[in-house]
Amino acid sequence: MLHPRILPNVLARRQPQLNRRQFLFAAGMVGTVMVVGCSSDAPSDSAATPPATDATTNAGPSPFAAYVGIAADGTVTVYSSQFDMGQNAYHGLATLVAEELDVPLTRVRVEGRAGNPKWYGNAMMGGAFQLTGGSSSMMTSWDRYRQAGAIAREMLKAAAAKQFGVSAAELEAADGKITHAASKQSADYGTLAAAAAALPVPADVALKPAAAWTLIGKDSTARIDSVPKSTGKLEFTIDTRLPGMVFATMLHSPRFGGTVKSVDDQAARAVPGVTDVVTVSRGVAVVATNTWAALQGRKALKVEWDFSAAETRSTDALYAELEKAAAGPGKSALNRGDAAAALGKAKQVIEADYRFPYLAHAALEPLNAIAHRDGDTLHLYGGLQMPDAVQGACAAIAGVPPEAVALHVKQTGGGFGRRAVPDCDVFVEVVEIAKAIQFRAPVLLQWSREADMAGGRYRPIHVHRVRVGIDADGQISGWQHHVAGQSIFAGGPFEGMMKDGIDPSSIEGIDDTPYALPDLSLEVSRLESKVPVLWWRSVGHTHTAYVMETMIDEIASATGQDPVALRLKLLPAGARQRAVLEKAAAEAGWSNPVAAGRYRGVAVHQSFGSFVATVAEVSKQADGSIKVERCVVASDCGLVINPDIVRAQIAGGTGFGLGAVLGEQLQIADGGAVQQNYDGYRPLRLVDMPEVVVHMLPSAEKPTGIGECAVPPIGPAVANAIFQATGKRLRHLPYRQA
Repeated sequence: MLHPRILPNVLARRQPQLNRRQFLFAAGMVGTVMVVGCSSDAPSDSAATPPATDATTNAGPSPFAAYVGIAADGTVTVYSSQFDMGQNAYHGLATLVAEELDVPLTRVRVEGRAGNPKWYGNAMMGGAFQLTGGSSSMMTSWDRYRQAGAIAREMLKAAAAKQFGVSAAELEAADGKITHAASKQSADYGTLAAAAAALPVPADVALKPAAAWTLIGKDSTARIDSVPKSTGKLEFTIDTRLPGMVFATMLHSPRFGGTVKSVDDQAARAVPGVTDVVTVSRGVAVVATNTWAALQGRKALKVEWDFSAAETRSTDALYAELEKAAAGPGKSALNRGDAAAALGKAKQVIEADYRFPYLAHAALEPLNAIAHRDGDTLHLYGGLQMPDAVQGACAAIAGVPPEAVALHVKQTGGGFGRRAVPDCDVFVEVVEIAKAIQFRAPVLLQWSREADMAGGRYRPIHVHRVRVGIDADGQISGWQHHVAGQSIFAGGPFEGMMKDGIDPSSIEGIDDTPYALPDLSLEVSRLESKVPVLWWRSVGHTHTAYVMETMIDEIASATGQDPVALRLKLLPAGARQRAVLEKAAAEAGWSNPVAAGRYRGVAVHQSFGSFVATVAEVSKQADGSIKVERCVVASDCGLVINPDIVRAQIAGGTGFGLGAVLGEQLQIADGGAVQQNYDGYRPLRLVDMPEVVVHMLPSAEKPTGIGECAVPPIGPAVANAIFQATGKRLRHLPYRQA
């Protein structure tokens, strides 16, 4: 979600006031004796509660503050600016700190932190806003977390030097201890931490050279959360319990854009356990002493809705509008050369229309959040992908300053973009509910699966119309491309990033195509709809890569060229797409005949700073259906920190993208969502998961995104393989229509 090229300027404009915290190197945290940079009033749990005053903001604190703490028992705690939704950002940050600090990963734990963009701001997004998104966790953390670990190491050395009566230059740090070989003196980090905390923070430290790395790039590190996840001990928001907590669930309008007209809550209030029924901005909430009672109370509600401003159209009607728009003129997004003239001279013209449906995020853990007001402080617990926005929005509702909103970061069972909502939907709801019951108890708002799937926000619906000319020499002579769809940015806080009414996320992957297309025109038309839309894993690349890479394949077929060879011919020398394409093709045995009954397709794409090529191998079953058997994926995501996590992200992204092209679609009927649960909405089933073989290209470049870049190429690679198997071009997604 959230393309990095889009956000920095937007976020800079929305930069929160940074004068909220005092960060110094200090000691005295509860259970922690050394914290690199955290103030002594820093919280001891995952809540980054801002201090009440800000008298020393200009004291010149270390930029490496707030990232590392060392307890008396030697346990190292890494304070993560990145929210973990299962993508293993925590393990990546732990690796960076442990490497520089020379401590075993088994002694490192990670806590999520939020509430101070000055320290946790996403560097890839301009640094003014804390955000987990755009596959930027390692990109934004690569420098700062290694430096934090190195600073802590040097301060521990300085403390040991004083204690041993030797020069710090004679000391070695290894395995969580500082050792002086000549005198055979040593001390572990826990015993040195308090003394180290009293020393000045060094302004500059040397990072370990790559040749000395023992963790970065190695395949031998066990993930730090494998055991608590496997044993069920890792606490998610849904597991969190606070004293006196009450439980709430929501009833939303069955049509997008509908509002509450009247409520008959007599039957709901009669359900044992139900304590309150309150109307909030997006619907009606039922509050109870337990979740089951809240759900039963919701069933008993009788709500009359005002649909005067609601959506009423169906999917077919929306497609019809988009196809009409795509057939006519749109707003010009790119006009390189003279595509129309080139097409006029073409010997052959290929025309194609594509349909891409709304897609739900369909994460395993439905949306939830907790609100609790304790005196003047509002505590919020949940999956905080955009914590600054949550802090501001909820403070306004509760009537407290943003500094009085304490954020408790909880792990979450999946997100894929759904938990980075600018209007902070579930957090706003839970605070509205808590306020409605006079903040008398902590409130856990838990959406049902049905509310989660039918309550929006979705990958926007799109239609593409493409015309490509081919000249007498078999060369591409003109490319006209029209994208018609609903905008993520229009009408929201990111609207300022639109240029001439064009949402940049709708054309990423086309306007920056690396292919040599001298005569290329790109137009955009926008659909107005009440259906809420949002970034979905890999955002616009989910549909633009599909069109570009299936069209290139179609051109190769029409001109009798090998699909890999054509791509290499169109890619400029030095393009990083070339290396991954060649690697995937070689590892898949592209130059050799495919096994009997198997068919291959290929695609290559860049997104989030990384490059991925996929060769998909499919088979045709006896009943005529297609099975995706194997995918060979080559990636260049810069320097690899944890190879096993990269493999997992590539395989996961491949499965995620495959599920979308095979069977996912959120249909709209009479202005509301048709699919309500996994029985109607089909993310990839285990039986459909192919073998995925991942190859990582060696690189000395800084790490780039890995969470989303495998999603775009799998769809077109499979589509191109299916063409080899059936002779059919699949342009209306998903393949398996309900």
